[in-house]
Amino acid sequence: MSAAVPAPNLTQDPRLLEEALVAHFDAAGFRRVHPPILQPADVFLDLSGESIRRRMYFTSDAQGRELCLRPDLTIPVARAVLEEDMPLPATVSYLGPVFRFRGTAPGEFLQAGVESFGRPDLEAADAEMLALGLEVCAIYGLDTPEIRLGDVGLFSALLDALPLAPAQRRRLMKDFGQGRISTDFRRKTNGQESGPAEARHAGVLAALNGADPEAARALITDLLSIAGISTVGGRSVTEIAERFLEQAELDAGGVSDEAAEILSRYLAISGEPDEASARMRALAQEAGIDLSAALKQFDQRAGFFTALGVDLSAVRFSTAFGRPLDYYSGMVFELHDPAGRADGPLVAGGRYDKLLGRLGASETVPGIGLAAWLERLALLETPVQEGA
Repeated sequence: MSAAVPAPNLTQDPRLLEEALVAHFDAAGFRRVHPPILQPADVFLDLSGESIRRRMYFTSDAQGRELCLRPDLTIPVARAVLEEDMPLPATVSYLGPVFRFRGTAPGEFLQAGVESFGRPDLEAADAEMLALGLEVCAIYGLDTPEIRLGDVGLFSALLDALPLAPAQRRRLMKDFGQGRISTDFRRKTNGQESGPAEARHAGVLAALNGADPEAARALITDLLSIAGISTVGGRSVTEIAERFLEQAELDAGGVSDEAAEILSRYLAISGEPDEASARMRALAQEAGIDLSAALKQFDQRAGFFTALGVDLSAVRFSTAFGRPLDYYSGMVFELHDPAGRADGPLVAGGRYDKLLGRLGASETVPGIGLAAWLERLALLETPVQEGA
């Protein structure tokens, strides 16, 4: 797939390691691109989900259009692929600063990565991306990172197979990606299960339930406008109205006991990919649901992992593992330092087959990529503590 990984030398200047990383991406066939630092803010808010909103740096242009310093590089790179009308498949790399509020940590930091668009052999492309992530770690001297693996597509297929209201499905997908998914699916909006916030709005939500969606949306928008409210926490009036309507639909009924049991059992599955696959197939058969297409992809991907030399016994797969970006649609992964020298993943990525379409592409374009946190990788020079 790519050139041999250069032997790491942890006494090198970090810039030399960055150059070695970029050279490795280039040898693997990824062309470097340089997307603008200033980006339209609404693209990130629409595609990355609410979790990124409170960490973004905003500004505006002379026409009042809201802009931001890019909080990641996947979306800017995807926009560049579309704007430059690159022929597919397109394989590109990047290295540059991104900007996120991180408390006491610097708000500007370097990120490197690659994106691959348009490859039809999805499972092989997934496996090659994970293998490339392992090569990134090897350049920085870590040959055996901890591999965490998840599958958004499998969870989505499970939700499609269950009798769920559209709002329930949207909420579960959002919670899954944000790492808030729970095995307790009891209703939390009525009776003793309701919290203080839900109780304060119970009358409004009950009135909205069953109302014509367009009329209800117009009513909420008008009420907020009369009150002089244009945004709350960065959300527009329209977004606030949509959230009220979604909550009203959620309050109309909880997840059925049967669906809740299947979800709970599914989200408890973890382990090596082959073992997890067997358990997921057994659950699907017992529950009478069809996950065969998604599980076939899962097994084929595991086969490509093996072919590329990835030790499946070192892969920690979990059905409950997702990543906090709404555009992921398939495999997701993170590579961590087993010694704990870095707080967070060293390399992370996943599949996002709907991203280019949501950015304006005329058809669905398969996509897969990874990002490397260079400041965390640089910490691998720190000696491992005794007993770590």
